[in-house]
Amino acid sequence: MPLSPPKITACLWYDDQAEDAAQLYTSLFPESQITSVTRFSAEGQEIHGKPPGSVMTVSFELAGHPFVALNGGPQFTFDEAVSFQILCDSQEEVDHYWYGLSDGGSEGPCGWLKDRFGLSWQVTPRLLTSLIAGDDADKAARATRAMFKMSKIDIAAIERAVA
Repeated sequence: MPLSPPKITACLWYDDQAEDAAQLYTSLFPESQITSVTRFSAEGQEIHGKPPGSVMTVSFELAGHPFVALNGGPQFTFDEAVSFQILCDSQEEVDHYWYGLSDGGSEGPCGWLKDRFGLSWQVTPRLLTSLIAGDDADKAARATRAMFKMSKIDIAAIERAVA
């Protein structure tokens, strides 16, 4: 019998902000929703240390992709080794995700940011990725050079750089 395709779900570890994070993310992305919330019980409290009734996990979908946010405690934190890339079709989309996710977080170079929970995101115009991966090496170099000077990507500036 052939294997069925696996359903892969990213599990994001938070100290105690899983519900806040899921609410922020689902408010920003279309076709997104919180699908379930589980709560800690007194069972295993000597291990998890969380108050009974507090949020344990939040299952949610972002643009139709499944995620789970876990309130696992302070032992682990996010770093830039894992990020989520958001491919945008317009400057309006870039601005929407950039400002929505960076509020309370920090801006990085080349379209990277950390949200207020420490999770890294890349807010990337599709135009930029197509220019950098395109067949015209000169345009790719100019687009790349322009990108390296930016924090939030400015599509019009990229277009001017390659013109």
